Amino acid sequence: MRIVFAGTPAAAVPSLQALALSHHSLCAVITREDAPQGRKRTLTPSPVALRATELGLPVIKANRLNAEVAAHIASLDVDLGVIVAYGGLVREPLLSTPRAGWINLHFSALPLWRGAAPVQRALINGDTTIDTTVFQLTRGLDAGDIWSASTTPISDDETAGELLARLALSGAEDLIAAVAGIESHALEPRPQTGSSRYAEKLTLADGHLDLREPAESVFNRFRGVTPEPGAYVTVNGERFKILAAARGDDAPPLSPGTFALVNREVLVGTGTSPIVLTRVQPPGKAAMNAEDWWRGQRQQELSADLKENE
Repeated sequence: MRIVFAGTPAAAVPSLQALALSHHSLCAVITREDAPQGRKRTLTPSPVALRATELGLPVIKANRLNAEVAAHIASLDVDLGVIVAYGGLVREPLLSTPRAGWINLHFSALPLWRGAAPVQRALINGDTTIDTTVFQLTRGLDAGDIWSASTTPISDDETAGELLARLALSGAEDLIAAVAGIESHALEPRPQTGSSRYAEKLTLADGHLDLREPAESVFNRFRGVTPEPGAYVTVNGERFKILAAARGDDAPPLSPGTFALVNREVLVGTGTSPIVLTRVQPPGKAAMNAEDWWRGQRQQELSADLKENE
């Protein structure tokens, strides 16, 4: 089939590569425009743009799929559109331009967690399984019929970045299988059933850990916001980033927000058992091992501010 692909972040690259290595013809790759990155805010192509260029594929950079993009895609006479985390909506007339429409690879068990951040919201919620779902794109938000879905368990300590990287690989395989089933007419789509939740895009505020909550809730939020937008607490009113952490179920109890070094582990208290901090970034400093940071405090008493006091 003649296919147009739309995607932007690293999670979309395995699907792009799988399609490029298949017998299908990738007519164009749509991705968002170069964005400022790093401290110098250097304009940088998206991971999909970089890989598509390496593969010698034609790239269309657009933050909105406007009439000009739609006309370009119409001129390519494509059979199917494939979208994986592009970061924008596909509207008419582009939605109906490919003969078989558009399919979307989504990382949740639809209709659960429709929206931009299904993996992150699933982890924050404490979900223990997650799906990769290929569905037909429609005007409704992630509401189209499902072509295929597969379920995988979530590891107890997996962060959003780790889980998304894993799902990107398995999802690419599911996507190729779904495209094959659509081409051969071996697959029949099924409607979505059940209740839905909205996986709203994360903001910086979502990374603020409420240390008054139980340890499980605190750790689940840490997992869901790592690496982006990043987990943090505030210490003396400044953002103290937590880059790596673990459960501390067997550690001695601490008051919420209190830091301590126990058996060479840096702990912070929550509403129940402590959380173990392994890598942190204090305000205005580089990332470091938590134990190295603690040594620099010269054993002074230190606590994180609780959210209710801010």
